[in-house]
Amino acid sequence: MKAVVYKGVKQVAIEDIEMARIEEKTNALLRITSAAICGSDLHMYDGRTPFEVGRSIGHEIMGVIESVGDAVTQIKAGDRVVLPFNIGCGDCFNCSRTYSNACLVTNPEAVGAGYGYSGLGPYQGGQAEYIRVPYADFNCLKVPGTPGDAFEDNFILLADIFPTAYHATELAQVKLGSTVAIYGAGPVGMLAALSSQIKGASEIYVIDSVPERLEKVKGIGATPINFNDGSPVEQIRDIRKHNQKIQGSMRPGDEKMPGVLCGIDAVGFQSHDEGNPDIERPNQVIDDLVNPTGAIGVIGAFSPKDQGGVDEPAKHGVYELPYGLMWEKGLSVGTGQAPVKRYNVLLRDLILAGKASPDFIVTHDLPLEAAPDAYSRFDKRADGYTKVILKPGMKA
Repeated sequence: MKAVVYKGVKQVAIEDIEMARIEEKTNALLRITSAAICGSDLHMYDGRTPFEVGRSIGHEIMGVIESVGDAVTQIKAGDRVVLPFNIGCGDCFNCSRTYSNACLVTNPEAVGAGYGYSGLGPYQGGQAEYIRVPYADFNCLKVPGTPGDAFEDNFILLADIFPTAYHATELAQVKLGSTVAIYGAGPVGMLAALSSQIKGASEIYVIDSVPERLEKVKGIGATPINFNDGSPVEQIRDIRKHNQKIQGSMRPGDEKMPGVLCGIDAVGFQSHDEGNPDIERPNQVIDDLVNPTGAIGVIGAFSPKDQGGVDEPAKHGVYELPYGLMWEKGLSVGTGQAPVKRYNVLLRDLILAGKASPDFIVTHDLPLEAAPDAYSRFDKRADGYTKVILKPGMKA
């Protein structure tokens, strides 16, 4: 079968690899109809996190079940399903508490497993024609319809990006009426803005420098902030300062809370410095984004090993944090990989009810064979490449 295979720094290729097959009675074999390229795939593509040359890549996967093992009872051949990028067993201490992102069984070397990703176990990636699904009853999310229909690009986003974005709002404690600032207008940042809208946030600011991405966030009621125009913190404070409705509702002392209560880092350790975009500044969101008593959700990926870190500590996942300021401000900080299964059923049902359409972030539907060029363009943020969906069945 054909798959996208990692060949080294900034190199992927379409190659024939061993056909996926059922290996245990709890497995299923999935014929893949859509597989998205994730921004976190670029960490491996750029050589920032270790990944084996010759291994297939990709963790955002949906398709149709070809066959199931003898112990699989909840799904059957012909079912259309989306796979959470987390691979959980369903029964361990963490899975039973809805932390399928930290399964204790599926990765022999660490906590948590996933498809085709650095440090998440031995599993092949899903940018391919077929994939083996471990613990299929637990991991398959059944969805209606047929491949290629109007829901396809919405459903594939349930594999990672939409639940991850929603989890970001949970980490940042977004609630009805919250004020929210989001660093990064990539797929996760845009859908974190959508998730904040779903939760009823009153003000949503999205910070980036790519004009077409910032233009998109207007469509979901968020305010774009281009850091090329100056400090985003000062821009947000200035907008709020000149909003007469906000100012007119303030009591004495409220002026000491000029920013927002909820901050989301949707970029991670490759974040560019807002003051000098030619260099990286991984810790800027924690440094300066949120008011006292607020909360920060760090959903952008960080790694204990960053081969291209900005300094020697960063190469080992160690970053300087203003701990005294965080303590003084009483900030809550939430981090970590999203437990997709905690949210994917509810988000699926929002899509089916017409309450959410996350596919507005999708910019390209391409055949599997286009992956090498798509990776290169996506890595450069070129030609509006925001979210690419690879379609193994699409003709080149």
